[in-house]
Amino acid sequence: MIGRIAGRIDYRAADHVLIDVKGVGYLVYCSDRTLAALPGAGEHVALYTDLLVREDLLQLYGFTSLVEKEWHRLLMSVQGIGAKASLAILGTLGPDGVGRAIALGDVNAVKAAKGIGPKTAQRVVIELKDKAPEVMAMGASASVAAPEPFESDDDVIEAPVARTPPVKAPSGAAQAEALSALTNLGYGPGEAAGAVAQAAGEVPEAATADLIRAALKLLAPKG
Repeated sequence: MIGRIAGRIDYRAADHVLIDVKGVGYLVYCSDRTLAALPGAGEHVALYTDLLVREDLLQLYGFTSLVEKEWHRLLMSVQGIGAKASLAILGTLGPDGVGRAIALGDVNAVKAAKGIGPKTAQRVVIELKDKAPEVMAMGASASVAAPEPFESDDDVIEAPVARTPPVKAPSGAAQAEALSALTNLGYGPGEAAGAVAQAAGEVPEAATADLIRAALKLLAPKG
């Protein structure tokens, strides 16, 4: 599995780029939003990648952050969502917007992506809602950052690092990350802080994702 590519952009197309890695060119398909963020031809770039393997197809998809890649992986797990539909959703909403729409149950936001109908959008929200806090915690953590492009003759293709179980963050750090995630969802600092504090009071040693999940339940409309 190819988990990351670093090299020089040879050319850009409407839905992909060709990245030269030590003389070998790799076609990497990206969302519109990711493509817009990439530098021009001749510049160096580094992308996290996901390899789609089918009987008659090998196709690489590129992402500027691990959070974007994780949302792509989760979106692809939903019935009716293929790679093209996943990139359409990410291109329309961005990784933060996807998390916001799913956490808040905003079916209309997901439906705004090209080719996504109301039933598919509803499945996305229902099936991924319980998983959203984990990905939001990734985004809130300062340790998660996009790979830095670099210019070097040692550009390489790197295999993905094996995923390890999440480490429980210290209480203060977890609360700060949960608060950041909730304010990114659009909650006011006051109500977000109150919900996080209440959740942390009930479970003082909760990890970030657990605090987000508990706070979202507290903030959900009653009745």
